Amino acid sequence: MLRFMDWSVVAMGCALVLTSLGGRWWERTKVRKGDSPDQDMRFFWAWLPLLMGLGMISAKVPSLLLAPHPVVMIMDSLNGVLAVIGLILALRAGRRFIRARSPRTFG
Repeated sequence: MLRFMDWSVVAMGCALVLTSLGGRWWERTKVRKGDSPDQDMRFFWAWLPLLMGLGMISAKVPSLLLAPHPVVMIMDSLNGVLAVIGLILALRAGRRFIRARSPRTFG
């Protein structure tokens, strides 16, 4: 049962990566039609699911495939780097979103 649950996490990671690729494809088709790309939504639809999906996949696959311990440790380290990058990008996007929504006072 636990092995099935681990593989379901991997499947969810793959679904997130595919969602990311679909979001990038959708953005490109909108730009070809003449619409302007929304930079804030680009992050949420393309990069955040990609980073989350890769993190989920890299966290579970090595142990499920019975990889040696050094390989599992390397993948865990890379997963930590992905988490930090995702946090930095989310904070930057949040700051940009808050700055764009705040009223400007001239005084």
